[in-house]
Amino acid sequence: MSKVCEICGKGPLSGNRISRRGLAKKKGGVGKRITGVSRRTILPNLQKVRAVVDGRTRTVRVCTRCIRNGKITKP
Repeated sequence: MSKVCEICGKGPLSGNRISRRGLAKKKGGVGKRITGVSRRTILPNLQKVRAVVDGRTRTVRVCTRCIRNGKITKP
């Protein structure tokens, strides 16, 4: 099952998770040090919603932004 919104096409994003340790300089420390970098994925908030598509009612996976903005019509 794909993690993509069927209306706007929003999908997973990838990035880095950065681990730091130490006390910040402005708090009297010697500064923050990066101790590790690992990959992470940010997934869209998809919901299964019954919607009218081409005159028929079917279940679609839609992101919450499309639901909130009224891009789908519920039966």
